[in-house]
Amino acid sequence: MPHDPIAAPGAVDRWSAQLLDQGYIVIPDLVPRARIAALDADLTDDFADTPFCEGPFYGRLTKRFGRLLARSDRTAALVQHKLILGITERILQPYCDVIQLNLTQAIALHPGALPQLPHRDQDMWRGETGRVEYLVNVMWPFTDYHAGNGATLIWPCSHGANAARPEPTCAPVIAAMRPGSALIFLGSTLHGAGGNESNAVRRGMITSYCLGWLKPYENQWLAYPPPVARRFSPELAALVGYRQHRPNLGNFEGRCPSILLGDDPDGAIGAVDALRQDQEVLVEAFAAGQQR
Repeated sequence: MPHDPIAAPGAVDRWSAQLLDQGYIVIPDLVPRARIAALDADLTDDFADTPFCEGPFYGRLTKRFGRLLARSDRTAALVQHKLILGITERILQPYCDVIQLNLTQAIALHPGALPQLPHRDQDMWRGETGRVEYLVNVMWPFTDYHAGNGATLIWPCSHGANAARPEPTCAPVIAAMRPGSALIFLGSTLHGAGGNESNAVRRGMITSYCLGWLKPYENQWLAYPPPVARRFSPELAALVGYRQHRPNLGNFEGRCPSILLGDDPDGAIGAVDALRQDQEVLVEAFAAGQQR
């Protein structure tokens, strides 16, 4: 029987432990290749119409575009993949109340694209290095990824406390993989796209998840305003930001922003506490003392 990376007992525990140990993992054959091919086909016009990036970091021979949940309904199954979310929550939820979607981005590396500057995605927030994980990235290849066409380069064990070192202690590995597989790496892991020395375009998608109290890379409420998010399942809408992060973060008129996904409320909206349990106990005890 083929290996099933999802159904294996303790899959979330095992993959999470490897991710925390090495800073990255590659899970082979996570979804059927046909599902990836169908998503790639959905985005054909977007890949064709999108201009090349400007600037050496994004890559002058690279195309990038986001809002993939609005561009193809097939994106949701990957964004909400049970094993991916299980691993992500295991890594991030020690540091937050709920996680959120950070971005969905399609990437096409054209022939001649240069290697990307090695970097750590957590650096966009300039938070404390070495004690908190802010982000989990997932790279889904649409075409085969290999050394010749610019597969992602990963520096093993460059994450966590090692992210404070000025230089990595080991050489990078080439994250070679085929469609249906997934590369997962931490926001503290040093990485970068390789150079495309082939004659073919290397295409793929990256999804990432971050702590629910951070400002995400992609402005989710602009990417998916209420008329768009109303088409999402409640779980997906919550993941893109239509829920509060206790205490009271991301509210609309003092309420969970999911209120915008139902019928328009009549009249004024009253604020409702959204506190952590420890805060509820503290506030209730204080309020009771004031009443006495």
